[in-house]
Amino acid sequence: MITWVIYDIADDKIRTRVAKICKEYGLYRVQKSAFLGDINKNQKDELLLRCKEITDTETDSVYIFPMCDDDFRKVKMIGKTFDKDLIADEVRALFV
Repeated sequence: MITWVIYDIADDKIRTRVAKICKEYGLYRVQKSAFLGDINKNQKDELLLRCKEITDTETDSVYIFPMCDDDFRKVKMIGKTFDKDLIADEVRALFV
């Protein structure tokens, strides 16, 4: 299932660790604090647990949004969309 991970984390070290975890699950960075990719339910649950273990729930936010393919294709974007230097061809292909 296509999954978005979006976060707001104050500590640089923790923010870097969350980004690394997202990459380990094959997610692609689409903005500095946003990742996107296709992962299954078990991976999504593991990702959630790993992020929860290292973040401060009093100050940090991590959002994990699963989307079905039909809903993803309905996403509308305005303005500057993805940072083309950060995203992979696989993510670009999702929007074609």
